[in-house]
Amino acid sequence: MEHFQEFDAGKIRLILAFRHSQVDDPLCLSYLFSRILPSVARAEGVNRRAPFHSHFMYDRGMPLWAGSWLGWFFSRMGGIPIHRGKRLDLRALKTVREYLVEGQFPFTIAPEGATNGHGEIVSPLEPGTAQIAFWTVEDLQKASRPEQVVLLPVGLKYVYPAPDWDALNRLMSQLEADCGLPVQSFQKPAEARTDEYYQRLITLAQHLLARMEEFYLRFYNQKLSLDTVQAPGDTSVVIAQRLSQILEGALEVGERFFGLPSTGSIITRCRRLEEAGWSYIYRDDYETLQQLPPLEKGLADWIADEAALQMRHMRLVESFVAVSGSYVRENPTFERFAETTLIMFDMVERVKGTKVPNRPKLGTRHAVITIGDPININDRWSDYSQSRRAAKAAVETLTADLQRAMEALF
Repeated sequence: MEHFQEFDAGKIRLILAFRHSQVDDPLCLSYLFSRILPSVARAEGVNRRAPFHSHFMYDRGMPLWAGSWLGWFFSRMGGIPIHRGKRLDLRALKTVREYLVEGQFPFTIAPEGATNGHGEIVSPLEPGTAQIAFWTVEDLQKASRPEQVVLLPVGLKYVYPAPDWDALNRLMSQLEADCGLPVQSFQKPAEARTDEYYQRLITLAQHLLARMEEFYLRFYNQKLSLDTVQAPGDTSVVIAQRLSQILEGALEVGERFFGLPSTGSIITRCRRLEEAGWSYIYRDDYETLQQLPPLEKGLADWIADEAALQMRHMRLVESFVAVSGSYVRENPTFERFAETTLIMFDMVERVKGTKVPNRPKLGTRHAVITIGDPININDRWSDYSQSRRAAKAAVETLTADLQRAMEALF
């Protein structure tokens, strides 16, 4: 609460860096601003003229698959669309910098860039959040403004207060049936041991891996180096190694189609592929296309369909980007079973052709929001401002510190 009071008093510009593991996260952040913070303010006798709210960035591709209404809604909620796949979306970044300095509300950013489906694994953070924080200090100084810039980590994960083992058992049975495996349904799901659930999960994982390895080898000529996979006693290590090679092969298929380099992190490559796909499907010359002869329009539709199919390889990678193979084994809680099984469900549904999988409910979920210690960016300005090399190092250091801060919020 004190950070919002300092923001209102013109003492700081506030950036909130929040965890983004699930698609429901924005709803939880909305609840934080619309319900929790006003309730705390009333309890502490804090009076605010402005509502609790924040500006935010969102991926320009979201309204393309969710509907134009979402772009309309986000724009009126203070959202700024950004092209994630571009190296620098200069127009969007210019608007973001203006909002960070002049905006009526704090600014919220998801440093991970995309969801990973795991409540207790923070994906490697993109450096954009740290860079934007330093740019805000720079812009304020150029405007002779006295405010400090504060970066506030916000943790968010989901728990099941009353785990529904029956629902998890049904979901596993559905996946086993979809995969052509014997259905190992438990008679009394709530009484089954966690190691029994784990064995079912491992069996599903191994089957999916084998099928995807065969698929990419047979139809895309992807030479997966399975002979390099070690076979220690820990099955989870083997799964992680095999999965890594499949994800690499899937990305290469899409990159080959679009003529893209296979460089950068997995997340960077996914964003690059996504942007290339959108440019084929939702072309900037849409109005001109409508005036073309039927043959030309047919060819445009043809390549759009091809691009949409190629993007499915990237979606597969996105679904498994944080899967380590040992997540459940290390701590076999219902939450970790649920998260991993739902990731498998998403993958199977996408292969089946479901555009937006309708995830089954595995019981009532509660969102746990945790606020971390603030990071004063002005304290780091002297390191950043020395030179370009120093600026790059300062951004890397801040990104690493933010990563550790967010991982400490579980």
